[in-house]
Amino acid sequence: MALRRPPGTGGNAMATKRIRKEISDLARENLGAITLVPNESNVFQWRATIPGPAGSPYEGGVFEVDIRIPEDYPFSPPHVQFVTKVYHCNVSQHGAICLDLLKTAWSPALSLYKVVLSLSSLLTDPNPSDPLVPAIAQEYKQNRKKHDATAKEWVKMYAQPRKETLTGVPAQSAPRAQTSRPGTILRHVNGSIAPPAQIAGTRRSAPNRGDSATPIEIGDDDDDVEIELSTPRRSKRARVENGEVNGAGSANRRGGAGASADDVIVIDDDD
Repeated sequence: MALRRPPGTGGNAMATKRIRKEISDLARENLGAITLVPNESNVFQWRATIPGPAGSPYEGGVFEVDIRIPEDYPFSPPHVQFVTKVYHCNVSQHGAICLDLLKTAWSPALSLYKVVLSLSSLLTDPNPSDPLVPAIAQEYKQNRKKHDATAKEWVKMYAQPRKETLTGVPAQSAPRAQTSRPGTILRHVNGSIAPPAQIAGTRRSAPNRGDSATPIEIGDDDDDVEIELSTPRRSKRARVENGEVNGAGSANRRGGAGASADDVIVIDDDD
């Protein structure tokens, strides 16, 4: 005998009340790897994911299930369909399911969660005696090894879990960290481009001399800084050691005006 909702009651209102109760009950259930959630905009549409049971040909796969709740729920069973393709004698190629619980064995005492658990059990123990796909049922009974191999192949093709982050968003490569070290700088010398200087420390600009822009190399050693000057006419090399310039003349030492390692020193070559 088909179950009917009590006369004089609003079917939709009763179904909504029952759905809210099941949502509350789910919060206390230990679902494990199973997911079961309603649509945010329509509580009469649900989506479930079922992991392939360990030890079965479906192990390693994740199977998505669509659930539609009728207006006279729970007096009528939900409409359940596999979204993920599965090689199973009780599941058609379009996802229809042959399960007594969803037909003659339905009871208002059952819930959506129990339906999903029954689907997981169906993956573990198919029912070839009441098949939806007779050819697969025949193969299951006569050549189990071939059946399981095909089922595993379908898992690889159709039921692989999606690679997502914890937030459910596909993972993306992280942006590269920004560095404060400036990049390569090309300077014009006498109308031509000078090769970029490889500088280990801080890059400082040389004073404008009108005839050229002078690349300067400043090392990382605060006590031993080498400054290289190049001009179109001549070049001189000065070496700063311990805050003094060697070769710049003894007048600076006598006058006590030492040059620090952080100063930019320009030596004019006046003939």
